[in-house]
Order: sequence, then C-alpha cells, then structure tokens
Amino acid sequence: MDNTIRRGSLEMTAAMLISGTIGWFVLVSGQPVLDVVFWRCVFGAGTLLLVCAAFGFLRPGILTRTTFLLAVLSGMAIVGNWVLLFASYSRASIAIGTAVYNVQPFMLVGLAALFLGEKITLQKLFWLAISFMGMLAIVSAHGTQGEEGNDYLMGIALALGAAFLYAIAALIIKRLTGTPPHLIALIQVCTGVLLLAPFAHFDALPQGADAWASLVTLGIVHTGLMYVLLYGAIQKLPTALTGALSFIYPIAAIFVDWFAFGHRLELLQWIGVAAILLAAAGMQQGWGWKSRRLAAQ
Repeated sequence: MDNTIRRGSLEMTAAMLISGTIGWFVLVSGQPVLDVVFWRCVFGAGTLLLVCAAFGFLRPGILTRTTFLLAVLSGMAIVGNWVLLFASYSRASIAIGTAVYNVQPFMLVGLAALFLGEKITLQKLFWLAISFMGMLAIVSAHGTQGEEGNDYLMGIALALGAAFLYAIAALIIKRLTGTPPHLIALIQVCTGVLLLAPFAHFDALPQGADAWASLVTLGIVHTGLMYVLLYGAIQKLPTALTGALSFIYPIAAIFVDWFAFGHRLELLQWIGVAAILLAAAGMQQGWGWKSRRLAAQ
C-alpha cells in the first residue's frame, strides 16, 4: 500500500473512531443540548483558530464576501444539525440516532436533484428504497406505547432533521470548492458561538470536572482534531475509500452505546440499521447492476 494511502487511511479511521464517541461525551456532560453545542463551538473555535493560523489560512484575500456568507449559512445548518442530533441521543439512543442520521446521503441526492439539476438514477432509487425499509423497521421496533414510545419516535424525527440540515450544509459547501476546509470549519463554529450565546446558561455553568472535561474534549478533540484528521484524510484518499471508511463512525457509535450505556438493539432494529448502512454504502460506492456487468466483462 502506498504510504500516502496508508497515512490517509489511518487518519480517516482515527477521525471516524473519534466521531463514534461523540454521543458518549454529550450524555456524560449532563448539560442541556444547547449548552453542549455552544461550548463545543467555543472550544472548537479556539482550536481551529490555532490550526488556521498555523496553516496560514488567516491571511487576507482567501475569502470573498460571497464565500464568507456561504460559510456562515453552512455553519447555521451544521449547528442546527448538532443540536438536533444530540437531542436525539437521549430519546432514541446513540445507536439509533446515529443510524438514522446516516440517511443523509439520500437527502443530499434529493436536494441536488432539486437545486443542481442532478439526475436521480434507478440505481439510486433502489438504494433509497432499501434505506426507507430500514427506517420502517427501526420505527416499528419501538414496541412501547405512551410517553416512552413517543420519545423514541421523537428521537428518530430529530435524527432525520439533523440529517436534512447536514445535507443542506453539504449542498452549500459544494459551492465553496477551493476554500480551505479548516477555515470553513472555523467560520461554522464561530457562527455557532454567536447563534447560541443568547441561549447559553451562563448563570448555571457546569459543576464538576467531569462535565467540563466532556465539553472541552468535544471542542478540542471531536471538533478541532477530528476536522484536521478528516480533511487530511480526504486530501490523501480516493473518494471510494473515504466513503468506505466513513462507515466506521456509525459502527463505533453502536458499540459505544452498547458498552457505555448498555443499550442493546433488538433484532428488528439491527435489521433496520443494517439496511440503512448497506444502502448508504451501496450508493456512495456506486454498487449496482451496471458496475457488476462491467466487472464481469
């Protein structure tokens, strides 16, 4: 294996394993979701500011007014995505929230078709159908009535909303080609600080070292370090390998949820999760009838 590919693979693997532990730190912090996202943005902004300064991304002329505004818009979507995804963890569990969140590639396909005129192929529709059946399996597996069942369904709805906002952010970022991604991430978290500062509970700051350690880790490790590793890997790896390694994230989240909180998925939930991840992988890797016929020739 080429040294560049090997290094990129290690960086991508590390980034996805770090991402898989986000839900753990969110819940361990014991803070309201808006406060968690606010402090993640604060500590993430400080880390990314140092990273951008080190790479020379703070010099004048890198951003135009248009690119800056687009980065701010993407930041609003990303911050909303974090709020909804984190809120889903305590309702549907980390494993289910993360699995449902992985329908985002299909939402991006739909948005690209609407706003960029990209065609939706029969192959993509097939994988969309598989993903939808997985969603139905997960939804039908809540198995309880009343408040607990409603919380479960609300958690799924929040994860879907998070996926939709991520797809919007990805669509906006498509127009920022050529802009340093670390700088885009810095603008996004700074946008989050400004958006959420009015809602942060400064009069009831976290008490105890565990809460602060969780929040600092979310900012420095899960935002600053993770972005550096992720973008470094993307620059080194082929798109197909990047997509394949990205599925370490939901798998890691499922096992973290299991080991840290004892949340074990039921059989129907496992089937739903597997269907969604298979469909997302199939679409990202371009699996289909045509590719199999070409491989056979």
